[in-house]
Amino acid sequence: MFQTEQNAIEEQIINIIAQKGLTIPEKIHWNAIPFSGEWGISTSFFQLAAQEARLNKTGQPQKLNVASLAQEIANAIAASITLPSGFSRVEAVKGYLNLYFSTADFSQRVVDTVLTQGDKFGWGEAKGQRILVEFSQPNTHKAFHVGHLRNVVIGDAICNILEAAGYDVIRANYINDTGLHVIKWLWNYQKYHLGERPGKDKTRWMGDLYAEANHRMEESPEAENEVRALFARWDQRDEEVIALWRESRQWSLDGFDEIYNLLGVRFDNIFYDHELEKPGQKLVEELIKKGIAIDERPEGPVIIRLDDLLGLKKETYRVLVILRSDGTSLYSTKDLPLAIEKFEKFNPDRSIYVIDVRQSLYLQQIYKTLAVMGHPDWSERCYHLSYEIVNLPGNVTIASREGTVVLLEDLVREAENRALEVVKEKNPELNSETMQEVAHMVALGAIKYPMLARDNNKIVTFDWKSALDFNGQAAPYIQYAHVRANSILRRMDGDLPDSTAPQYDLEPSEVQLIDLISRLPAEIQRAAQEYKPLHLTNLAYELARSFNDFYMQCPVLKAEPDIKSARLRLVAAARQAIANVLTILGIKAPQVM
Repeated sequence: MFQTEQNAIEEQIINIIAQKGLTIPEKIHWNAIPFSGEWGISTSFFQLAAQEARLNKTGQPQKLNVASLAQEIANAIAASITLPSGFSRVEAVKGYLNLYFSTADFSQRVVDTVLTQGDKFGWGEAKGQRILVEFSQPNTHKAFHVGHLRNVVIGDAICNILEAAGYDVIRANYINDTGLHVIKWLWNYQKYHLGERPGKDKTRWMGDLYAEANHRMEESPEAENEVRALFARWDQRDEEVIALWRESRQWSLDGFDEIYNLLGVRFDNIFYDHELEKPGQKLVEELIKKGIAIDERPEGPVIIRLDDLLGLKKETYRVLVILRSDGTSLYSTKDLPLAIEKFEKFNPDRSIYVIDVRQSLYLQQIYKTLAVMGHPDWSERCYHLSYEIVNLPGNVTIASREGTVVLLEDLVREAENRALEVVKEKNPELNSETMQEVAHMVALGAIKYPMLARDNNKIVTFDWKSALDFNGQAAPYIQYAHVRANSILRRMDGDLPDSTAPQYDLEPSEVQLIDLISRLPAEIQRAAQEYKPLHLTNLAYELARSFNDFYMQCPVLKAEPDIKSARLRLVAAARQAIANVLTILGIKAPQVM
């Protein structure tokens, strides 16, 4: 926000350094001064001092105290520099040059920037880098349950964060639409449900039939042979089996689309398991010919001894199995051609896999296999964004095989019912349609926020009381702060006042709120660099808490005219900042509640 002035200061610093006969640095690095009631930026002269201390003018080593020299340089610059408009003071402290902004100017610029940029406030400039994010990865012919939720929520948020940070993002999904689980489902359907069609709740019906298939197989001695025979027909591309697979697969895909629409998630590209099966088997044969893979069929599978190929004496990557002994495919059979297709088709600067933490070794094996295949650059560009599981109240164990699942639709329905009761209590004057819309926004926010507000690699324990808390670190609390800001602005007379610098001493709660708003651009970049949405969930909560403090302590509509104008603009900026960070997290900001 002070870039022009900062550039002018840098020119002065370089001129002063040159006049003193010191080496001109290639770049002056600035850092924000930790906030303590006023804002500022700082730069250090230790590197320049160390460079000067190493050599004197004759090129002979000399002993100088680096800390003293850094302070001497900082003192000289502080004494000579002319501060441009917007800066209040300069100081030299322990080798650092600290420049402080005028509180009134900084406040005005923050608010003006937010209101000018609107829903793009916080977004970074285009970086010219492409990142492919693969997430969700559901299995057709199975239930879409709560166990899948954290993957989808994290993947969507990471895509939003990267886009806001300035990256070109490709949202990719990989749908597992083949394999033994599909054959089991087809066997059960053919034998016991032929001719039936799913009703409205497609994913529940598909999941029920899959669980039923597993139970029937356990109870029937001949079932395993029947499933193997059906698998053989699949491998031979039997027309009847393929036709049933296509029809039933579409039922699953339609159900997935309903869930993605419910969650507000979209994809740019979808990879399908069946498209990679034959390329994967062909690739396995090529790896055998090149001596990368070892064929132990029919007694054993096709394997890659990664540690041996990499010359590692300590067991690190172990052995990757890439084809079963009977010639049927594994996940690895298809993940290798999938990785190749991603780079050949999109050439991403980074290829991110959002997959649970239990697959860490497996993915490292896939990446290292890419390297030994002759693609070390691709291998280096792959990244596993891991996450831990979600626990539900009552220690419910999620297992599609057993049918002991909590379906996502059920969780959303329960959240909406609970949210609706709170909305009715808070605002009984709302019409039923608006109440339902608001309850839906609150419900999805309550579900998504806990998945993001904890480190990816820590287990999330979902709890209704904390998820729907209007007074704690939860999405409804943040959404309600947005509603409060909106309520103030709805009651103001006329349009928002023109830009003005505060002509009064800001209250501590105003200063704190402005500071948190100003942090959004940097926190987006930080979250993008570290792939951690929790940086933004924390900021969203702090913004809401700070706004509520401001709301309780600082009159707005009843304030004196000059104060009222400045505070109305601050309220509008806070509302926009809260809405922006919620949107990036994949959570909607209601106008009323």
